[in-house]
Amino acid sequence: MLETVWRPRLPVDVRRTLGSLRRGAGDPTHRDVDGDVWRTTRTAGGPATYRLTARGLHEVRCTAWGDGAEHVVASLADLLGGRDDPAGFDPAHPLLADAHARNPGLRVPRTGRVFEALVPAVLEQKVTGKEARASWRALLQWYGEPAPGPAPEGMRVPPPAEVWRRIPSWDWHRAGVDPRRTRTVLAAAQVASRLEECVGMTPADAARRLSAVPGIGAWTVAEVAQRALGDADAVSVGDYHLSQFVGWALVGRPLDDDGMVEVLERWRPQRYRVVRLLECSGFRKPRFGPRMTVQDHRAI
Repeated sequence: MLETVWRPRLPVDVRRTLGSLRRGAGDPTHRDVDGDVWRTTRTAGGPATYRLTARGLHEVRCTAWGDGAEHVVASLADLLGGRDDPAGFDPAHPLLADAHARNPGLRVPRTGRVFEALVPAVLEQKVTGKEARASWRALLQWYGEPAPGPAPEGMRVPPPAEVWRRIPSWDWHRAGVDPRRTRTVLAAAQVASRLEECVGMTPADAARRLSAVPGIGAWTVAEVAQRALGDADAVSVGDYHLSQFVGWALVGRPLDDDGMVEVLERWRPQRYRVVRLLECSGFRKPRFGPRMTVQDHRAI
């Protein structure tokens, strides 16, 4: 067990900041318990469980267990947005200004774990969120390992790339993952070490590296960049809901992807920060028209 205390320069809301990493209420890698955030991860040093206890917005205590505990402690600042620089960000919209004022501790996290962020993103391609979360839970239950330390019951550590490569076709099918998404995960697992190098690249170079894997397109690249690379400008173009949500929130009408990109342009290089603030604002777009279908949910 290792412990450290981090006192950030800027305020940090742990739960809000790490909320984007959670894959549904039943995510085996994430738990909120009595005000603390528990997470598991697989670092270069091995598996780890860590508990984050916040004291206000200016102190976070991290307790970590497992072979990867030292790595978790060393990268705590990055995880909680220590590299995230909101300088120069201008909300410039009543809804954004209100959300910005009410969420002073919202930061863009940087896990530094590319493959770990990539797999659940691939599982979310072209299916409903409910389906993707169920697949993620099942695969981690079957192939993840128990979380080290005194973790809450049911927590699992994501398996390494070599284990993902060995999952038989019938278990992918049993977990509700179609052959196309299965092939994408397996292709990424083959080059997982090369993908981890994206952490040290520019956003453009990282996008090119990720996009070289068959089945990974702009949407998936953005989802990984937001979480693993801490990219405050990555926009998930191709999402079934996002363009309409952003349109209703900022201009009062639905938009397509091109329209969303045009509206968000004024906030470059902070466009993902705008999306996160809108998500935390409590705004809900009008509920009418056809509901999301099971297929064709998101782009790749």
